[in-house]
Amino acid sequence: MQETSLSKDDARITKIIIEDEKPSARYGFEPDTEERKAFFSLCSAIRQCGEAARSNQSHIHRSLKSDGSILTETDLAVSDAILGRIRALYPDCNIITEEIDLKSFREGARYTFVLDPIDGTDAYSQGLPSWCVALGILDSNRKPCGAIIHAPRFGVGAQDLFFCTMPGDERLFMNGKEHKAPQHYDVPRQMIIGSNTMEAMDISKYHGKIRAFGSSILHMVAPVAFSNLDCTTNPLCYAWDVAAAHGVIAKSGLTIRYFDGSEIEYDDVLLLERKQIRMPTLVGNQGCISWMQENFRLY
Repeated sequence: MQETSLSKDDARITKIIIEDEKPSARYGFEPDTEERKAFFSLCSAIRQCGEAARSNQSHIHRSLKSDGSILTETDLAVSDAILGRIRALYPDCNIITEEIDLKSFREGARYTFVLDPIDGTDAYSQGLPSWCVALGILDSNRKPCGAIIHAPRFGVGAQDLFFCTMPGDERLFMNGKEHKAPQHYDVPRQMIIGSNTMEAMDISKYHGKIRAFGSSILHMVAPVAFSNLDCTTNPLCYAWDVAAAHGVIAKSGLTIRYFDGSEIEYDDVLLLERKQIRMPTLVGNQGCISWMQENFRLY
């Protein structure tokens, strides 16, 4: 496990053991091929890590990373558990993760997995429900092709929210059922913003309701899951804060773009240099995205 200044004496929060799960259709798809069985095992690992993180939430300790952001024991335990499962299932693939710079990357690898073990760590560390375990999957051309997101305390008429979509399959599943984004207004009535949005752009022309959760991933997938949340603007963040949401949005019927309308590219700057995305992102239908571009202003 990665060395930290956090406590290491409580096995409940410093280690997660992933159990093998018998393949079934619980995540929405039939694991009837070796590739689908591997993806099922990955879904199972993320679900188990999400459930462990939920159980751990009242026991964790906050610590500051060098950049001032929050870290908990659970971030590291989830990261260790999922990294081990990815390496076992997809040994020929790349991994990019928030908490550890693995410093190895093979060009042209079949997949690149982009992991945020706890997206919304600050919210998680305060006992709030708006956090998730998020894994994005990029293909050999670094295009989003799959994702798994588990928000164990942030459900739509249920206790939790679980999105998954596998490479080579255009279907998106939410809580075990095939899913498409609900219809939304072209002029947003309710919008989700990232916690640092006011530092990045002027949104004063918007007069509807604003929501903010504290998780970039949940901000971006909210219009996919919730019928009344029309669109999202998210400020500067990192590849692991975007990739899983991008994989879900790409197959949902909605769109994600940079503020200038260009596509997000997972280049060396984002993945290997671990820099922030170059400008805020917009999520919604084309009407909402056009409205935000016309009415908001970047600082």
